[in-house]
Amino acid sequence: MNAASRDALAATELQLLQATDGAKPEEITELADQLFAVAGLLTRESGLRRALADISAEPQAREELARNLLADRLGPRALPVVVEAVRARWSGPQDLVAGLERMARVALLVQAERAGRLDAVEDELFRLGRIIGGQVDLDRLLSDPTGNAEGKLAVIDQLVSGKVEPITASLVRQLVSQPHGRRVSEGLEELAALSAKRRERSVAHVRSAFPLSEEQQQRLVRTLQRIYSRPIALHLEVDPEVGGGLFIRVGDEVIDGSIRGRLEALRRDLAE
Repeated sequence: MNAASRDALAATELQLLQATDGAKPEEITELADQLFAVAGLLTRESGLRRALADISAEPQAREELARNLLADRLGPRALPVVVEAVRARWSGPQDLVAGLERMARVALLVQAERAGRLDAVEDELFRLGRIIGGQVDLDRLLSDPTGNAEGKLAVIDQLVSGKVEPITASLVRQLVSQPHGRRVSEGLEELAALSAKRRERSVAHVRSAFPLSEEQQQRLVRTLQRIYSRPIALHLEVDPEVGGGLFIRVGDEVIDGSIRGRLEALRRDLAE
């Protein structure tokens, strides 16, 4: 998203947090469901999507259109969020859809946070991303925009039903329903990162040849927090191919202390 859409996203998220203030869990679930539904409607209806994101029209006109079409379908918590979104200035119609979907996801993460389950949701999203990403055929099946929606949901239900937090299952089902051209494994990584951001932390993806002990994990967190001067969440993966040491990725930065990484660096040096 460019600067305009980021500003729109920030304004809409502020309205979302106001909408969730004092809400019961079932009210937040309803809010998220309704935001997902509006995003789905705009995905299907290109004319309406363009009209609600048309920056040449006055914000009041876009708001009136949204209210006329959606007021009787949305609850008192979802409607102000949608109105704020359509009044905002997005760089394009697709950013409006992405913004509404993001707000629905944030609402569910707020619910998980208040229930003390955000850590579990974040970890499950990360692990599912790794599991699905490691099975190319499964990832392709779930990500196929031409695939049968009910069939894909049946597959994901078999994978997660009764095994993950209900909020994790809701997030995954929505992602599979609307992948928007992304691989599902990529979408799950984005959701895990959004969960971490909810706690104002960065995510360090760590690969090591052997499992790290609790003491080693804590020591690694302290080291990374000194490097980056902000809280860090670890997502750990055991990968025998690393050979030794650690391979760490934080955002776009890579810290490669693995034996394989050092050997590859040595080969590059010798080839120059």
